[in-house]
Amino acid sequence: MKQLIINADDFGLSAGVNRAVITAWREGILTSASLMVGAPAFDQAVELARENPGLQVGLHLTLVQGRSVVAHGGFPCLTDGEGNFPVDPVMAGMRMFFLKALHRQLAAEVEGQITRFLETGLPLSHIDGHLNIHMHPTVFAIVCRLMPKYGIETFRLSRERLGAERRISSRRLLGKAVDAGIFGLLARRCQPELQRRRIGFAGEVKGLLNSGRMTEEYLLAALDLLQDGVTEIYFHPGDADEPELAVTMPDYRHRDELAALLSPRVREKLGSLGITLRNYRGDLKR
Repeated sequence: MKQLIINADDFGLSAGVNRAVITAWREGILTSASLMVGAPAFDQAVELARENPGLQVGLHLTLVQGRSVVAHGGFPCLTDGEGNFPVDPVMAGMRMFFLKALHRQLAAEVEGQITRFLETGLPLSHIDGHLNIHMHPTVFAIVCRLMPKYGIETFRLSRERLGAERRISSRRLLGKAVDAGIFGLLARRCQPELQRRRIGFAGEVKGLLNSGRMTEEYLLAALDLLQDGVTEIYFHPGDADEPELAVTMPDYRHRDELAALLSPRVREKLGSLGITLRNYRGDLKR
């Protein structure tokens, strides 16, 4: 049996992203979304989620390219003076790993984002991360300590088969090979700990290697190569050109990704292949 979680990242980033998420949930194949609790349109996203209780929402942990929800000070500091995280994910990841003085701030920030989510009253279904920062070894260790404390039972284990990706798209093959290798190593490190703690995860996560270009054509080809079991595919839908998207994702095809989620051809193919839509809780979408 093949089951598919269709997730929208960056819920709360902007009004256009929020509209696209709700449209894809109501009219398309979307089954869940991941909320950025420090983002500009967070409050609107929460209200929309309350109006659409069937839409499962998880935490999109943000430690790069965003704003903190906890005030940090001292030197070194996790943020700049205005509470902004670094923009460069590689540099941010190196600082988190090598600067032990940041670990206490990191733990406070991760817990702060979890508690801010829970204060909304929305059920927290899963944890993933902006630019997959939740897989960073230092961050993962913190998240593992906090998931049992807050009753969080599912996690995005980001890993994707390079061979299957090459059959779908030949774009950026070297970069994809590097990404697949790095996240494959991280996933092999994370998986035993998740299993020991009985934290659920999908067998494969697509969206890592072709992020921002999950178009209708791409999705139709990807469906043919799904493995048995549970797969997650994540998207970055949007319905407008907005500054929040242009700054860090200038090449992402947000509108095309929304179109893929609304595509009748995609829905027809899901039916013909016998693929079931579900969320992290296991609720099926008809």
